[in-house]
Amino acid sequence: MRTLIALLLIQILFAVVADSPGVIVDQARLERLRAATMPKFEQPISFDTPEADAVLSALEVFPPDNPWNIPVDTWPLADNSAEMIELIGADKPLRGNTDMAFVLVPPNQKKIDVKLSDYSTESDAGPYPVPDNTPIEGWPAGFMRDAATNSLTLDDVQRGKPSLDADRHGIVVDPVNRKLYEFYRLTKTDKGWNAEQASIFDLSSNRLRPDGWTSSDAAGLPIFPAIVRYDELNRGKIEHALRVTFKNTRRAYVYPATHFASRKTDKNLPRMGERFRLRSSFDTSKFSPEVKIILEALKRYGMLNADNGIDWALSIAPDQRIPVMHEELRKIKGSDFEVVVPPTGYQPPK
Repeated sequence: MRTLIALLLIQILFAVVADSPGVIVDQARLERLRAATMPKFEQPISFDTPEADAVLSALEVFPPDNPWNIPVDTWPLADNSAEMIELIGADKPLRGNTDMAFVLVPPNQKKIDVKLSDYSTESDAGPYPVPDNTPIEGWPAGFMRDAATNSLTLDDVQRGKPSLDADRHGIVVDPVNRKLYEFYRLTKTDKGWNAEQASIFDLSSNRLRPDGWTSSDAAGLPIFPAIVRYDELNRGKIEHALRVTFKNTRRAYVYPATHFASRKTDKNLPRMGERFRLRSSFDTSKFSPEVKIILEALKRYGMLNADNGIDWALSIAPDQRIPVMHEELRKIKGSDFEVVVPPTGYQPPK
């Protein structure tokens, strides 16, 4: 009886949300999450472990109608889609950056102060649940697979090796309380942790950052919801939009972004928050299972422009269980994508 009631509630929610133009809830995702039970844990868990996989498989990241979670395979093309693709680079390859690592913390994780600098006025106030084993961007696979850095320890990387000039994103997820903490240029010192920026996101809400505010990403967007993770590849399906960067962007942003990072005004440059989709006709059948999963997600959910960086670069968790996909991804070109916009009448969720 309870199962029947739960299914009816899911169907009602699906019907209500689907009434909004352009908003179609992924019902299979919703049913999977509603049926999942999150295992209890008492210590911080690194993202690249079976324990983390079990927790992540039961974590609902933002509501069903959130822009990260809705399919956009039926959204119309932007009027200047072809021009934008050409200006970015129609012949440039898709790339995968093994960059965005994170740690899962229990609900009672001790909160500490983090000294903020450059973007403190556009940061959310602490304290923050930053554990001692918080990974820095690229750890471990990004370092272990490079002969120049594979001798470094996590402590070395946390303290700024091999360079303090990198973005050094740090991400902490509290799955029980559904809170996300993201830092830009997070660094450990003998006196504690420092960062240039700190953002807190409520994973149970559609609330955005204040208009005009950055986050640890230039667009003011969260990073964690967009990462390609091992548990997803192992399950056989990615159920959210991905994160992408471009070298040249426009001095503008579009929902759900809240911030720009450019002086350029060419209308054919992508805005922060611009959404790209892999063409529905693109043949994914000859790719490895992992790459095919990514490509099918790009058809259904697309990817959002989140920061200035390498053109056509996706964020993949630096998990050594994820195979190196560089050569396969390079077979996909910019010309295989299109720019999409919400249909007429679309109303962002509140």
